[in-house]
Amino acid sequence: MVLGIEELQKLVKEKKLVENLSERELHNPEGAGFDLRLGEIYEIFGKGFLGQEERKTPKTTLLAKYNPKNKQSFVFKPGKYYLMKTIEKVNTPENILILFRPRSTLHRSGLTIFTANVSPGYQGELVFGIMNLGPCQMEIEIGARVVHAMFYKIKGKTNLYRGQWQGGRVSTKKKEKQV
Repeated sequence: MVLGIEELQKLVKEKKLVENLSERELHNPEGAGFDLRLGEIYEIFGKGFLGQEERKTPKTTLLAKYNPKNKQSFVFKPGKYYLMKTIEKVNTPENILILFRPRSTLHRSGLTIFTANVSPGYQGELVFGIMNLGPCQMEIEIGARVVHAMFYKIKGKTNLYRGQWQGGRVSTKKKEKQV
C-alpha cells in the first residue's frame, strides 16, 4: 500500500522519515509522496568492478553542490552520464520501502534518472544516476525538484538494510568486500 500525504507528514514529524524537505513538500506536496531535490552532481571516470564478493566503483569528481545562499545551475550534456545526490536524507523504518520515479519534465527534456529502491533501515542521502539521452543540453538549477519518492508500507517481517552505502556514500575508495 502506498502511503498518503497525511501519513507521510506524520512520519516526517514523529520519526524524521525525510529530513531537509523543502517548504513546498513540508506544507503542500503534490501526489502521494515527496519530490526530492538535486543536491550534488558527480562525474565518474576510471574503471569499476563487481564480483561475487568484492566490488569497486569508478572514481568520482564533485562538479556542483547545492548552496542555498548562491543559486547555480548545471548543464547536462547530451550522451553524458552523471551521479546525483539528493539534498534530502531518509530514515527508513522497518516497515517502509521507498521507490522513485523521475519528474516528467526530465524525460520531456531528454534526461532520465536511474533509481533503485531504499530498503527498510537505510539512513542517508540518496544517490542516483542521471543521463542526458536527448540531443539538447539541459540546464537544471541545483536545488530543483527532480525525483518523486513513493513510500510503501510492508506487511510482514523484513530484514533491515546492512549494506555499505548507508549514509549516502557516493562511491568506494578501493576494492572492498561486499556485506
